[in-house]
Amino acid sequence: MEMQFTELLDKITKFIESEARSETVIGKPFKLGEFDCVPVIRIGIGFGSGGGGGNAPKNGQGEGGGAGAGMGIEPIGFLVTKNDEISFLGVNKSSKGISAAFEKIPDLVEKMMTKKKEEA
Repeated sequence: MEMQFTELLDKITKFIESEARSETVIGKPFKLGEFDCVPVIRIGIGFGSGGGGGNAPKNGQGEGGGAGAGMGIEPIGFLVTKNDEISFLGVNKSSKGISAAFEKIPDLVEKMMTKKKEEA
């Protein structure tokens, strides 16, 4: 049982290491008209494990083990660049999850259009 438990912990640890890379925090850049946008994301990682052993008085023997991991991803906002200007557009804190990022897109487009009109 101990070898299987150790292997399980090793696999979970490797999974967490592979998922918690820098691309997870700073998303893949994309172009929106004249603007370059980079999503900024907060990640949280949790990990827990436990094990048991020894003899159970009623059943004769006992062994046990377990492990688990979890991740949470929350959009924070967008870094927006045009020429030498950089600005950060934060996501509305009252919204949660990916829907908050999608809610921000109309504001982003409106700000870009306003800025474009001002420059013309």
